[in-house]
Amino acid sequence: MAGVTSAADEPTRMSRAVAAALLVSALGYFVDIYDLILFSIVRMKSLRAIGVPEARLLDEGIRLINWQMGGMLLGGILWGVLGDKRGRLSVLFGSIVMYSLANIANAYVTTVPAYAAMRFLAGIGLADELGAGITLVSESMPKRTRGIGT
Repeated sequence: MAGVTSAADEPTRMSRAVAAALLVSALGYFVDIYDLILFSIVRMKSLRAIGVPEARLLDEGIRLINWQMGGMLLGGILWGVLGDKRGRLSVLFGSIVMYSLANIANAYVTTVPAYAAMRFLAGIGLADELGAGITLVSESMPKRTRGIGT
């Protein structure tokens, strides 16, 4: 009969859900690390491209990193509360959209304050990929394998 599932199908459905949670979380970690490393690589060149003088590059670069880290701090709290209220998976995808839009907008900045604002928003978006991902994996895996999953 179509639509009828047996108890034997339950482990298969659970393992697919766990695999999906692991995949989404792993991709989230990859994006986080990739963003932080890539931003560190292109930061000075991008600041030069928007006209920041050589003497100000270090200070402005540090300021941008601070804005992004502040966004990640605020985002961790924000997404954690939203994840508890709305569910981890939907909030995780919402943070991915926010992060993606902020990075697209980041490509069009022409001033340091606009650059800082986009790095701040990207930081807020990045924050949930770690928190929600680890929680999603922990909640979907059996106790005996959670350590391996995380």
